[in-house]
Amino acid sequence: MSERSKLWAETPDTSRKGVDAAAVAKLPTPGSVVPAAFGFTPDGKALSYLKSESASLSRVLWRVDLTAGEPRVVARPPGDGDTESTLSEAEKLRRERQRLRETGITQVVRAEAADVSVFPIGGDLYLQRQDGPLERITNTPTPELDPRLSRDGTKVAFVRNDELHVIDLATKQERQLSQGAGDGLTHGLAEFIAQEEMDRANGYWWSPDGATIAYQETDERHIPLYSIVHQGGEKISVETHRYPFAGEANAKVKLGVVSTEGGATRWLELEEPGADFYLARVNWASPSSLLVQTLSRDQKRLRLYRFDVESLRKTLLIEETAETWINLHHDLRVLDSTGEILWSSERTGFRHLQLHDRDGKLLRTLTSGDWPVDALVALDEHRREAWFSAGRETPLEVHLYRVTLDGGEVVRLTDEPGTHRAVVAQGGEHFVDVASSLDRPSITTIRDRAGKILKTLDDASSDPRVGALWLAPPELVEFVNRDGIKLQGAFYPPKSKVLGEKAPLVVIVYGGPHVQTVSNAWTLSADMNAQFLTERGFAVWKADNRGSARRGLAFESALNRQMGNVEVRDQVDGVKFVGEHWPDVDLERVGVTGSSYGGYMTLRALTEAPDLFRAGVSVAPVTDWDGYDTCYTERYMGTPANNAEGYRRSSVLSHVESLRGELLVIHGMLDENVHFRHTARLTTALISAAKPFALLPLPDERHSSRRDPDRKYVAERIAGFFEQALRSR
Repeated sequence: MSERSKLWAETPDTSRKGVDAAAVAKLPTPGSVVPAAFGFTPDGKALSYLKSESASLSRVLWRVDLTAGEPRVVARPPGDGDTESTLSEAEKLRRERQRLRETGITQVVRAEAADVSVFPIGGDLYLQRQDGPLERITNTPTPELDPRLSRDGTKVAFVRNDELHVIDLATKQERQLSQGAGDGLTHGLAEFIAQEEMDRANGYWWSPDGATIAYQETDERHIPLYSIVHQGGEKISVETHRYPFAGEANAKVKLGVVSTEGGATRWLELEEPGADFYLARVNWASPSSLLVQTLSRDQKRLRLYRFDVESLRKTLLIEETAETWINLHHDLRVLDSTGEILWSSERTGFRHLQLHDRDGKLLRTLTSGDWPVDALVALDEHRREAWFSAGRETPLEVHLYRVTLDGGEVVRLTDEPGTHRAVVAQGGEHFVDVASSLDRPSITTIRDRAGKILKTLDDASSDPRVGALWLAPPELVEFVNRDGIKLQGAFYPPKSKVLGEKAPLVVIVYGGPHVQTVSNAWTLSADMNAQFLTERGFAVWKADNRGSARRGLAFESALNRQMGNVEVRDQVDGVKFVGEHWPDVDLERVGVTGSSYGGYMTLRALTEAPDLFRAGVSVAPVTDWDGYDTCYTERYMGTPANNAEGYRRSSVLSHVESLRGELLVIHGMLDENVHFRHTARLTTALISAAKPFALLPLPDERHSSRRDPDRKYVAERIAGFFEQALRSR
């Protein structure tokens, strides 16, 4: 057994404090205050980004010249900027979709070809030219949502009162471009499903010349209202949502084009009348050519169309099909000079980059192998190079690579072990890299095109909490499950023997698609829940089961049409591996906890493997997939009508009779994503089966917690629950 495989963590430096519940509650986590929202100026000579001036969530805008000088603050928000108390309900819900917690300046919108930026702050819009002062350009009682600048920075569009507007930034003249919005009918806003499940936050798109905008109309009037009651305060209020449940009707989405000078909207025929589909992606290829991706309702067919904006004539360019499902991407680029299309596909089982001609014909595949491209980062049209992120050498890391469009070897540009997040300047001369590892918080550097570090912008290890708290990195390991498939795990040793010579084990699980929890990244060392539990004497384990991200489509598709099956088997195999590799872990005292899909997995572990898991804390769980939304659920499960048996087997409610371990369920009562109804239905089923359990409702929380007192209380409750449930017998 290696030195790091010893069960007990090394004795800490006495100058470092242990992690307590208050440290768990405090956001941001230690070493996680890093620059974000990067943007190079069009000439590539300067870089701007958002970052706090202290170890807080409140951000300001910084700017640095690439050739000389140090980073400097060039914009601070008026007052406190965006905070939970100053945002409208519409803005708060958009933040939920984006999982955004930061305050102050929370978003910077840049023009592609001009050094002009717009900031939405407090529901109004502010303009900045170069590094000059902020200029307020709206002052209205209703917030302006989703502002976007024209390519040349002369106009800004936004949505107000569910209608699309545009302002000429020189004259400040405002024009409303859409008409007829009302309750359940909006213009220019992405629908809930697009924002939550399709990674599409925008509902309108500027043409390259700024003369036309394509925008969506969303009609949800036929979807029944779902009510959420705010009842944790002195006054009662009710919010309503039109939530599309699995198997039920989706929003009706149309796509139209309108002149920015005003006039009638012309609507495109996206698919045949009566077809059930999603508007997946929209991109402009030129001022007269619009590229639209549509995804079939069953998500097994993706089509890329070209629309001639003058005639509205439609041409099919690329069609992707899959036996399981299509994963959407943001990898479409068009070369202005040739019309060639850069694209990515999972046809081989792993996502790889492809080059197509302007008519969609495949010219060549640019990358290949048993590893997936994570994302296209940049296209350098002049040099005919594609920059992309991937974990070619190991799925535990993320690196930046480059490949030519004319075929050739893939070149890796980041050498340091860990995870790298990069943004490339126009022209491809420089890129900014944010890199971290288990042993080091993020360090942000500016590099040349060969990857050489030119300037260090920020080092998150300067956060005083990094040195003040005992944050022991986990050990990353590989193990083989019962089916011979290699899986990755992370083991956190206990920091004391307060719970016995053999330590109880708590499994922290997510387990669902599109998420990776085990990697060589600082986020694992700064997982304050894991550190807190090890402080209390628990060993902690994480494993990425089949269905998780970054291992290819076959690995992910193992859960097809029956969730909560192979995922639990892999988690069981992971716990057994822990018992073999660390024999001083007590496998008679194993608990499990997770949130969202992890809350569902916690319940499935307790019902499908009750002999192994003695206790669980389930946070915001899905309990029956017929109560979750269309797009996510149907992608993996089909509909309740065409997969009734799969839904029954994947439901927690159908298996509560198998529950033997102790259970605590925690759920925010304002959760508009995984409704509190899931926990209410579970409560009914548990009572009917005469199963003891504990319930902690959070009256003022949504799907993710935004209140420090709630997070601290929950951390203490979880630790205390496991101490009682996993005590020695």
